[in-house]
Parts: sequence; structure tokens; C-alpha cells
Amino acid sequence: MALIVKKFGGSSVATTEKIMNVAKRVLSEKQPGDQIVMVVSAMGDTTDDLIALAQGINKNPYQYTREMDMLLTTGEQQSIALLAMAFQTLGQPAVSLTGPQAGMRTNAVHTKGRIVDITPERVHEELAKGNIVVVAGFQGADKYGDPVTLGRGGSDTSAVALAGALKADTCEIFTDVDGVYSADPRIVKGARKMKEITYHEMLEMARLGAGVMQPRSVEMGEYFHIPIHVRSTFTTKPGTIIREDYTMEDKDFAIRGVAHDEKVAKIAVLGIPNTPGIAHEIFSALAEANIDVDMIVQSIRNIEKNVTDMVFTVASDDLAQAKKVVDGVADKLNAVAVLIEEDVAKVSIVGAGMLGNPGTASRMFGALSRAGINIDIISTSEISISCLIKGSQLKEAVNAIHDEFFPVK
Repeated sequence: MALIVKKFGGSSVATTEKIMNVAKRVLSEKQPGDQIVMVVSAMGDTTDDLIALAQGINKNPYQYTREMDMLLTTGEQQSIALLAMAFQTLGQPAVSLTGPQAGMRTNAVHTKGRIVDITPERVHEELAKGNIVVVAGFQGADKYGDPVTLGRGGSDTSAVALAGALKADTCEIFTDVDGVYSADPRIVKGARKMKEITYHEMLEMARLGAGVMQPRSVEMGEYFHIPIHVRSTFTTKPGTIIREDYTMEDKDFAIRGVAHDEKVAKIAVLGIPNTPGIAHEIFSALAEANIDVDMIVQSIRNIEKNVTDMVFTVASDDLAQAKKVVDGVADKLNAVAVLIEEDVAKVSIVGAGMLGNPGTASRMFGALSRAGINIDIISTSEISISCLIKGSQLKEAVNAIHDEFFPVK
């Protein structure tokens, strides 16, 4: 007997036929006494279709963030109702709940909300009745009851957070790949599936672009000590377990994987005063606009005139808003120019083992050099090294680095 949270993404519930297949699979794996909570995304391309509808009204609908959340949360409501109907059709009692009905409380930052509390009493009540509970992912509500979405990949966060609040035995994330790989298998033919990976490493992989998991969902797993099993919707084979530490031979790898992110843009603020408070002026304005900044480089342009340049990256989705914010600050600082570059991408290596392995960075840079790829910006953490490169060279870069650390035997 176990309490299991299972999350299925949009591709897994893209059609009514796939929804029925999901219901059949869950029931075939359900053991007597198991309590099942499902968390699902919107069907297939529903979210993109809803965004397109909004763009038919205004080319930049995200300036109306509250209304976008009101619109986008309807996508998951379709999925949960249909999946609950599928279970009932198969003879299994089930009930659908929106995120707020399941007790998901968020802050009031529309389209980029964060979970602040979960009170899943309604979920417990429905489980006690013998229902499979189908919950809408990607959404919650603020203190006023207004719907708030959790950002890209937010259904993963919903699932793991709910698993933690329910004190579930495990959280299974079903997706269109059968686990976490050493690189994106769509780009690297020799990518290797991992049996296990630590929370810290998976968090870094996700933060740096590995799309299989959303970063905040991994943070939730670590916070609640919930093992996360990343599996394929289309096979019954074991996937990858995300947990506190390894229990298998996988711990022998110094580098766990190569991550990449092509949805980034570079902003350069040129010719600003090299005086205390300038960095705060720029980045506090971006923070107030809820724009995350990643790689940051400050370089001295002219020592005699005490002038510097500030270069950093943001997500492509935030570029228009970020440029508006930065242009305003640049005018105040009498900057020479604000330059934007969109043909960039970030490639990274991740692994806790690199701490005890000198020379890891030089191997990465050497691989890029031999492939004729120039490095624009470098940033590091305790368990990762990232390089900003030309976007057009991303695939070549990922393969070159993967071949260096995961050679074909």
C-alpha cells in the first residue's frame, strides 16, 4: 500500500485516445490499497493555442498577466475533467480538482508564480472515499483567489510539491523520454541514460537547460525528501531516480551530463560609470520586473575615464521586457549604448565529481577549441561550468563536449 503522485505532461494526454491509455496504464500498475494522485498538464499544444488566441487580440498579451493566467489555466481544466471521466468509464471512481481546489496557494506574481503553501485536505478527503484524484498542474491561486500559473514546466513543480505536502511515498514524472540522459538524446546519438542522479546535480542540469525537469520541482523534491522517478509514458521500463545520493555505480562519473539552453539572449550595457551602486541600479530594476539574470560579466572599458561595460544574459521570453527596463536605466546612467544579441546559446557541464578533478574546465574548453567554437562568456558554480557561444554552433558544441567526457568505448 502506497500513496503515489503521478504527473503526465501535455504530450501524454494530447488526445482522448492517449488520455484513455494513461488511465488504463495507471490502473494496470495500481496495487490493492494504493492511493493515487494524478497531476496533468494541458492537452498537447493547448497552451500554445491559447497564447495564439490572446495574440489575436494583442501582439504582446503578456502585458496583461492576470488575464493571461485566467486564460491559460483553462487548458489544464480540460485535461483533468477528461481524465477523471476516463477513469470513471473504466469503473474506477475519480474526481478532478483545479490547483486551488487541491490547496495550492501562490504569491501574486502572475505567469511566474511561486507556491507559498499547500493545504491538501480536500485531496485527502477524496482519497479516503476511494477516488483517484486528478489535479490540474501548473496553477494555483493567490490570497484573493485569482488564478496564478507557475511558469514553464510548472506542472512538475505542482506534482512534487503536492507529493511533499501529502507525504507521498514517491513522485513519478511521466514524459516523452525514458529518463534523464547525459545529454539531450535528440542532439547526441551516444547520450547515456542515468540510473540515478542527485537533487543538486539534477537541479543544476535543469537550471542550465535540461528540459526534462523544471528547476523548482527538483528544489521541492529535495526540500520534502521525495524521491522523483522520471519515466516514459510509452514504456514500462525503469527511468531515472532523483534522490539525495547515489546507491549504485553511477557515482563513479565525475561529470554527470551536458546541458544546453538555446532560449537565451545577451544584453550589453556599454560605457557606464565604474562606481559603487551601478550594478545594483541595473539588476535591482530587472529584479523588480521579475526578470531572472544568469551569466554576468563586468569589464573595464577605459581605466582613465573609469568607464565599464556590463554584459549579462536573460531568457529569450523575457528579452522584450528586459530591454525596456535596461533602456530606462541606461538613460539614467548616460550609457553609450545597449546592445542585444539573440544568436547565442549556453552549453554547460554538470557533476559533483568535478570538485575533486582538476583540469575539468580545460578539457571542456579544449573540446570547444578543437571544434572551432569561440567562447563569449564563462560562468561557474561548485558543480557546473557554462559557456556562452554562437547559437548556430550549439549542436556541434554539445556533441564535442559529450565526446570528451563520455567517449564511445
